[in-house]
Amino acid sequence: MKIAVIEDEKLTAKDLIRTILAIEPSAEVVQQLQSVEDALEYFKAKPDIDLIFSDIQLGDGLSFEIFEQIDMTIPIIFCTAYNDFALKAFETSGIDYVLKPFSKQVIEKAITKFKTITSGRGKSTVDFRQVFSSIAKQLIPGKLPNIICHQGDKIIPVCGDDIALFYIDNGMVKALSFEKKSFTINYKMEDLEEKFSPYFFRANRQFLLHRKAVKEASQHFNRKLLVHIVMPFSEQILIGKEKVTSFLEWLSEY
Repeated sequence: MKIAVIEDEKLTAKDLIRTILAIEPSAEVVQQLQSVEDALEYFKAKPDIDLIFSDIQLGDGLSFEIFEQIDMTIPIIFCTAYNDFALKAFETSGIDYVLKPFSKQVIEKAITKFKTITSGRGKSTVDFRQVFSSIAKQLIPGKLPNIICHQGDKIIPVCGDDIALFYIDNGMVKALSFEKKSFTINYKMEDLEEKFSPYFFRANRQFLLHRKAVKEASQHFNRKLLVHIVMPFSEQILIGKEKVTSFLEWLSEY
């Protein structure tokens, strides 16, 4: 099995290749690519490749740009930090995805699916333009959706871009805007987390943070992080030790 890896983070690429070879010792990773530009040049030559592992967001654009411009028939497994909800559009023959941080078991499952579908000889017939169109709005930063807030007897639509964080206060879910206005909203935190992912991060049960609201974080007791936001806020916002890694990855991604 000849494999190409498209990943711009060197440590992630190294870990992925090591994992693939641990699962498939007979596999050969024949090419490692780090950008849309390099991948376009490589695949235009129609290399003899059986399978591609590709990150979605590269330093110079989205990897979809590669597959839009080239008549690609090679099955692809995407490795990405985007959540499962955003990637439902990938459930198509000859295309699959795994979420970062990945494990050996997850990669092994994806390779097994590839073998089952293709028996090592199959080709992908995915319309990447259609896939890209289906999820581009969720992958490319843009205007976040509005949410209905309540202030006294007023019902106010507020854009997600204007909200610094959602929080629970005395059992009520509230939104705090960057203008320091607080609104009561009739949503569950779980629904807000799904609606505003990936640009908001669930710090803990009480807080859901907009990336633009995070000023810095500092070490806290018991390997937790204390998050400081860009405006005065009386409550401590803590990241538990089990979420520290995903929080730091989120900060670097967005």
